[in-house]
Order: sequence, then structure tokens, then C-alpha cells
Amino acid sequence: MSNLRQPAGPAGLESAPAAGRSHLALERFLTFGAVIVLFAVFSITARNFFTVRSVLSLLLQTSTTTLMGIGVTFTIITAGIDLSIGSVVALTGTMAVIAALAGVPIWLSWLVGVGTGAIIGLVNGLMITGMKLPPFIATLGMTMVARGVALTITNANAWPAPESFGSLGNDTLFKSGPQFPGISYPVLIMIVVALLCHFLLRRTRIGRYTYAIGSNEEAARLSGIRVSWVKITSYVLCAAIAGIVGVILASRMVTSQPNSASGYELNAIAASVIGGTSLMGGVGTIGGTVIGSFIIGILTVGLTMQGANYFMQQIVIGLVVIGAVAFDQVRRK
Repeated sequence: MSNLRQPAGPAGLESAPAAGRSHLALERFLTFGAVIVLFAVFSITARNFFTVRSVLSLLLQTSTTTLMGIGVTFTIITAGIDLSIGSVVALTGTMAVIAALAGVPIWLSWLVGVGTGAIIGLVNGLMITGMKLPPFIATLGMTMVARGVALTITNANAWPAPESFGSLGNDTLFKSGPQFPGISYPVLIMIVVALLCHFLLRRTRIGRYTYAIGSNEEAARLSGIRVSWVKITSYVLCAAIAGIVGVILASRMVTSQPNSASGYELNAIAASVIGGTSLMGGVGTIGGTVIGSFIIGILTVGLTMQGANYFMQQIVIGLVVIGAVAFDQVRRK
């Protein structure tokens, strides 16, 4: 019993994420090195890959996967999972467009979409902590519910949004002529969310509690941590970030797309796993997830520019995910 009580003090909780710091640093170095190698290879083999316009386009295409991966990283670190975020993206974007069409100010309609995601995350968290449903089952069921609601309220049709609704997804900053088309708002949002979530996970109490729960939930509970509250917070944050992605995609298309984002959750989970997040819980970083998403993005864009079809891209990315999970298993042994 004394072993379980040992992490009760702040020092015990702070040591949980730092226990394998040297190993995590090595893994981050390896994944970042993989990004550099892939970028160099495609810069040589794919024409026009290494240009300012191509890099900015890569950042824009990767921003949605990165954001969703950041959100799902929180749930995976708690030894959970969220399979509903793809459907949450479709529903939140739809709700934001409906709010804008109803006369709600554009900026407030965006918040409606994000708030819808947060509510879905709250429901997921309550089902997992209150009803004791396995995260896989709870979020899988929510996948069907959220998608069904989006299809029902739109009758499976795309609804055009007001023209000003598209400013978030299509406008840019720091534009300086054709050579530098500017940095799009989704990329800036990705950077801000990544920095905030990194600070939350590594520098705050709730971040330390998240690692502690994923490492040993029973020990965390005996240490006085409100396990249910931390888990609910993780799922709310994950779904709220998915809501941001839903608003961004709806803004980029200037329509509601109830059929959009199908399978996006798999890319998000893949980015997190490739970046070093363990599916067993207790291990993971925001920086690693960002690197993992860029590995997927570089592979996708590079293979496309080399003429590889979508099916070949899926094969390559799938093999990378399998390799990442196998490496995690070897490391744990």
C-alpha cells in the first residue's frame, strides 16, 4: 500500500512524465530526423516540392490533421481513445453554418460550432466516467450519433454559408506578392493551439494528472486525483478542438458538409502514434504529434507529386503506423 501512496506528493506526480525523459528525447529526435529525411528525399525526387508555395500549401493541408491529433493525444495519454472526432467535425461545421444562416454574427457562429464540439466531448466523458463504458464503445457510438444528426438536420445536403463565413478558412496574413501568398489563418490557429496545449500538458497540474492517470489510474486515484474530472476535461478538449477543425473546413468550403471528414479520426490517431504517443497511455507529447502529422503530410504531398495514387499513399502510411506501434511495444518491453 505504501507503494501506491508514494506519488501523492507533487514531486511524485511531476516525476511521472519525466521518468523516461531521455528516451522521449531520443524518440523525438528520431521522428524529427524522419521529417528532415523525407523532406530532403522529396525535394530531390519531386519537382517543385521545395518551394515557398509548396511549403505553405503543405502547412495548410496538414493543419487539420495536426489539430485533431493534438486533441486526441490528450485522450490517448489517459489510456483512452476518441473515435468520434471525424463525425464531430462534420456536425460542428454544419451547426456553425446553420447559426450563420439564422442571422447569428459570423464570429459567434464559429463559437457555436466549437461549443457544439465541447458539448459532445462532455457527453463522451460522462459516458466513460459515469456509465463506465469503454472509450472505444462510447466514442464509436457517438460517431454514428453525431454523423446521423448532421445528415438529418441538413437532409444530407450541403448548405451554402454567407460569403463572409469563408474568411476564417481562406484569408491569409503577411501576404507579399505572388512569391509569398501569405500564411493562412488555419496555420496560425494550428500554431497557437499547439503552443497552448503543450503548455497545458507539460506545465500545469492537469497535464501532470493526465500523465499520472494514463500511467496508473488506481495509483492516481489513491493519490487524491479526481480521475473522472481529468478524463472529462480531456474529452471536452479533444472534441472542442475537433469543433475548431469543423469550423475551419466549413469556412474553407463556405458550405456545410455533413458527409465531410470521414476517416479523419484515423489520420489524427496515426499522427499521434507516429509522434510517440503510446496507445497504452501515460506517454506522449504535443510536439511529437505535430511531427507525426507532418510525416503524414509530407508523405501524402510527396507521393502525390510523384504520381502515386491514393491507394498507394494509404499503404505507405499504414506501414508507418504499424512500425510506430511495433516500436512502442519493443520500447515497453
